[in-house]
Amino acid sequence: MISKETYNMVMQFRDDRNWKQFHNPKDLAISINLEAAELLEIFQWSGDDLVCADSLERIKEELADTVNYCLLMADACGLDLNEIIQAKVAKNAAKYPVEKAYGNKEKYTQLKEKSR
Repeated sequence: MISKETYNMVMQFRDDRNWKQFHNPKDLAISINLEAAELLEIFQWSGDDLVCADSLERIKEELADTVNYCLLMADACGLDLNEIIQAKVAKNAAKYPVEKAYGNKEKYTQLKEKSR
């Protein structure tokens, strides 16, 4: 999880530039999407090449940008990331029980009972 030190660094960076005034949920959601698209662009036209070793520096930069905007979005909305992530994992655990989802990439609506 993000350390308090890292979280504070992101907020301090924003505050030192007086950018909080621009960080409304709509614009932050757009920024998250744009940065995630830049992360996705790294893999565009990569064919069967799923190894990311050659692109690791670009991946780190775009992933950091995306996560930073997620931190700022949570702050703008007054959300506790630990709380919302834990709630989502619990919800997904109910939708994807191990006995049905283990080793299966199907959406929860398509899962069937299977034996391991």
